[in-house]
Amino acid sequence: MDSIRIVVVDDHTILRDGIVSLLDAQPDFEIVGVAGSVAGALEVVAASRPDMVLMDYGLPDGTGLEATKEILAFFPETNVVLLTVHEEDDLLFSAVRSGAKGYLLKNISAKDLLAKLRGLSQGDIALLPAQTKRILSEFAKTETPNPKEEIPLTDRELEVLQLLVAGATNRAIGAKLHISVHTVKNHVHHILDKLNVETRRQAAELAIKNQLVRTDKL
Repeated sequence: MDSIRIVVVDDHTILRDGIVSLLDAQPDFEIVGVAGSVAGALEVVAASRPDMVLMDYGLPDGTGLEATKEILAFFPETNVVLLTVHEEDDLLFSAVRSGAKGYLLKNISAKDLLAKLRGLSQGDIALLPAQTKRILSEFAKTETPNPKEEIPLTDRELEVLQLLVAGATNRAIGAKLHISVHTVKNHVHHILDKLNVETRRQAAELAIKNQLVRTDKL
């Protein structure tokens, strides 16, 4: 299995070094670059072409959102996760709209950070359940109403989709529905195929848009 190649961007050297040490100690992560500014981030990402970028919000020459937009404009396949002290919803919403695949607070535990990054590499979104609920509620309010499309999902697939939209991992979905992780993966594959999307995030957005799940249950 190939390592997940990561760039860490943070202007606080001690914090950045701590994150690097944590990730470097994992057999499935490989640090391919570090930076402490927007300009540095763009340079390092262009040179190393990582799978993932852990991005601080506040940088000396701009914001992590600006860096995220720049990176994704040139390297759209890169998974960017904002790692920040800011809890404000407007920044969370802006991060998602900019194309970031995650928004995590710096007080997250090492265990949870590693789990979120591993989940992201498998197609999950690096968000906490409460953040997912707020994002989906916000996007549901701003979405232009459309007639509900008829999408032939089975009852079990709808159950899996409801939990997927809530941010549950395959393991958590399996535990909740008392089915194996392998079975969950099969259901997710069929859901993505039927919805004609490629990622869990796209499936979640389409599910909300077409009222396939209940937002009051998230």
